[in-house]
Amino acid sequence: MHPLIKRNVKRAKLVYLWITRILLAKSHFKVPLHTRLRYAIFGGFVADQYVLYDLKRNSRHEYLSEFDWYRSRWINEPFDSMLNNKIVCNEVLEDHVDVPPILFVKNKGRLFSTDRPESKRPISEVVASLREHGAMFLKPLGSGKGKGVHRLDAADGGFMIDRRPATEREVIAFLEDQDGWFLSLGVEQHPVLSTIFPETTNTIRLITMRDPETGAARVFFAVLRIGTAATIPVDNGSRGGLVSLIDLEEGTLSAARPLWSPGEFSTHPDSGERIEGVELPGWRIAKQRILDVAGRFPYLQFVAWDVLLTEQGPCVIEANTSSGVNIIQMWGAQRQGELGDFYRAHGVIE
Repeated sequence: MHPLIKRNVKRAKLVYLWITRILLAKSHFKVPLHTRLRYAIFGGFVADQYVLYDLKRNSRHEYLSEFDWYRSRWINEPFDSMLNNKIVCNEVLEDHVDVPPILFVKNKGRLFSTDRPESKRPISEVVASLREHGAMFLKPLGSGKGKGVHRLDAADGGFMIDRRPATEREVIAFLEDQDGWFLSLGVEQHPVLSTIFPETTNTIRLITMRDPETGAARVFFAVLRIGTAATIPVDNGSRGGLVSLIDLEEGTLSAARPLWSPGEFSTHPDSGERIEGVELPGWRIAKQRILDVAGRFPYLQFVAWDVLLTEQGPCVIEANTSSGVNIIQMWGAQRQGELGDFYRAHGVIE
């Protein structure tokens, strides 16, 4: 594609994203229309960020906006497509770190097994595999923020979809009605994470960045995302889950915060279990393991790793070419901070 055409296509995409995901974005807070318009037009902020960052009292010039995040998604070009395609990403990473095995893929009406890709497979084979393995996660081929993710379970002769009882016929209908998905094997999280909240898989979002000058990769930021009764089966903060800041040296958790409402939780609002002060098991080993993997890909400048801690060590659920700024800036403004400096070095912001 000609560079001029490519540049204009990128601009058109940004305009489309600004209209659909900033100007017309759903708000979880009551923000006056004139305020929404002002911050969307003069800064690229969504209404939720106006409340989350308390922009009534704080300066918007201290914060990275939703629009800045969208512009950052091209930092890894042309290698960002490797991370954006979750199946390709899984196959690339499996030689370097534990990842959940992908068992089935359904695309354009064709279901195939990764073990036997030469022929179309029946849905009944998925059900049989579910009985064998006990738990699987269904994920869309092209989506994020936990959208379209479902958990399937088989236990005691029955089935569950997103922790709700279902018949075999309902599971089959569920799988037949949807297209463009893959099924990965469920991975059991460490008992410490299950204790906090057992109904969701609670994952770490760990960000590695390369120094623009030296090229050395380092861990910049990490949080534990914790699901709630309202988010089952996912833990995403953007779906209503909780976010707890991880001390990068000690691996201890802060009190957890939601993205959709004010407040902090030192204990889980549904399970009642302690969050603040909990030390993540094997944190230093997991952090170094991810840093080592990041070092294997010198052409990736920024990676947001979704990591599950297990009794066997870290398991990378997926790797992302960008990360929403909300879970970072709910702990402090970054436009003049490390992330802002990194964005400036890569031409995302001025």
